[in-house]
Amino acid sequence: MQFSISHTSRLPRPGEVHGRDYFFVSRDEFETMIPRGEFVEWTENYGQLYGTSRSMLETLVQEEGKDVILDIDPLGAKAIKTCYPQAVFVFILPPSLGELKKRLARRGHDDEKNLSARFNHATVEINEISWYDYVIFNDNLLDAVSLLCSIYQAEKNRVIRKKADIDKFIKMGR
Repeated sequence: MQFSISHTSRLPRPGEVHGRDYFFVSRDEFETMIPRGEFVEWTENYGQLYGTSRSMLETLVQEEGKDVILDIDPLGAKAIKTCYPQAVFVFILPPSLGELKKRLARRGHDDEKNLSARFNHATVEINEISWYDYVIFNDNLLDAVSLLCSIYQAEKNRVIRKKADIDKFIKMGR
């Protein structure tokens, strides 16, 4: 399993490292990558561009056989679902909208205007929850992680994902 590292046109925040947190590129470079089809999904948020590299995703999934975790918005998730219909989508919610406001403020990245815009955008995104496969309320981190692990294990053992193993099992019995 591996976490996908997105590209972004924004500058690194203190403590962020290129290639670990994001691939930081200039806006011009990012905009050049779009028409070349280098992103499986991309979006502009709060004046900055963010995208998932098609080649990195294909390498991880198809060549290395890894399961990939992406932290993307619903628009990006829909684009991924188009390319990878077998993907599993989990929407992680805070315990309440009040807690969401507190968590956004604690990050310390935004002024009051941007905090309000982020909160309003998040409430719009929550309306997209109906097409996700699962939802987790993140009111207790350990419980949320446990639920995510349970979903992962259940999905890994779906019959459709175990077809080759089942076929091998049947052949061994003959």
